[in-house]
Amino acid sequence: MLTPYRRHTKHCEHRNEGRKYRRCKCPVWVDGFLGKQETRQTLRTRDWEKAQKLIREWEAEGTIGQESSTEPIGVREACEAFLRDAEARNLRGTTLYKYRLLFRQFQEVAQQLGLRYLRELDGALLRQFRAQWPNRNLSALKKLECLRAFFRFAHQSGWIPENVARHIKNPKIEDQPTLPFTQEEMIRILEACERYGDSYGQEGRANAQRLRALVLLLRYSGMRIGDSVTLACERITKNKLLLYTAKTGTPVYCPLPDSVVRALESSPRTSPRYFFWTGISKPKSAVGDWQRSLQKLFRLAQVPNGHAHRFRDTFAVELLLAGVPLERVSMLLGHQSVKITEKHYAPLGSRPASPARGRCGARVAAGPHSLSKGEGYV
Repeated sequence: MLTPYRRHTKHCEHRNEGRKYRRCKCPVWVDGFLGKQETRQTLRTRDWEKAQKLIREWEAEGTIGQESSTEPIGVREACEAFLRDAEARNLRGTTLYKYRLLFRQFQEVAQQLGLRYLRELDGALLRQFRAQWPNRNLSALKKLECLRAFFRFAHQSGWIPENVARHIKNPKIEDQPTLPFTQEEMIRILEACERYGDSYGQEGRANAQRLRALVLLLRYSGMRIGDSVTLACERITKNKLLLYTAKTGTPVYCPLPDSVVRALESSPRTSPRYFFWTGISKPKSAVGDWQRSLQKLFRLAQVPNGHAHRFRDTFAVELLLAGVPLERVSMLLGHQSVKITEKHYAPLGSRPASPARGRCGARVAAGPHSLSKGEGYV
C-alpha cells in the first residue's frame, strides 16, 4: 500500500504536526509497498490531488513509475536560460532589468519555500508570490506579463507539464488621470531653473543651464525622459528633431522652437556627442540622476506631483488643442496604437482653444500638417 504524505520544509509553520498534516503546501512524498516493491520518494508536486492521481495510476499498472534519468531543471537554471534567450533576442536593457529583478525575487521566495525544481511550482504558490508584490495598477500587470512569459518559455522548452501562470487573473487597473502642466506651473518651473544651483557657484549655474535645456526639450518634443537624456546631437538638424522612439522604432521628425535649439546648443556638455549624457555610464543611471534633479526643481518651483512624464502629457494635449489630428500626435508620441493616444489624451484635447496658441502659451505650427513615417513633421 502506498501512502502519500507532506514532507515539511524547515520554514513550514506546521512542521511540528508531523507528516499527517496535509493542509500546507510542502512537497508531497510517497511511502510504502506496491507488491514486493518498496519505495519512498518525492512525487515532484505540491498538489495533493495530483499526487493521489499518480499513486492510483501506479496501483492500476501494478508498478511504481521510474524517475527520469535526467534531473529536472532547477529554478535558478531556468531563469538563467530565459535571460540568455532574451539577450539573444536583443531585448532592451530596461526590459532585461525588469526580468532580472523579477527573477531575483522569485528565487528568494523559492528558497524560502524549499523549492529546488521549477516543476514543483503550482498556481497556488504563484498567487502567494504575487500577493507579496508591492506593485500596483499597471506595474503589477506588466510584472505578471513577465511572469507569464517566463512560464510560457519553460512550458515550450518541456521543463514543466503546463503553464501554471496563465491561470492567474489580471489585477484591477485604476487609470491615473493625465495631468499636463498649466501655464502658471510652466512659468514657475522655468523661473526656478534660473535659481537652481545659485549656491554652488559656476558649476551650479552650468547645471541650471543644462536643466533648463532638458525641461524645454521634454516640453516641446514629447519624448520620454530616457530618450531625452540619451539624445545625440546629430538627431537635431535645422531645428528638426528626429524622433526615433525606443518602444516602436518609428522615425518621424518634429520641429523645435528656436529658443529650445538655442538652449540645447548653449548648454554645457559632458560629452561631444550627447547633450545630457556622458555616453559612458549606463542610461538608467543617467536617467536616475536627472530625475532627482527634476524633483529638486519641482520642489523649488512649488509644483506638487511634478514628474518628467507630465511634460509629455503637456506636449500631447497642446497639439490636440491646436487642432493636430490624433493620428499624427500618436505617431509623435511613439504609441503602438492610436487607441492608446485616444484613451489618455483625447478627452483633454477636445476642449476649445486658440488655433495658434495652446493652454500653456506654447506656439504651435499653423496650417496644414504633413507627417509620415521616416519623414514629415508638424
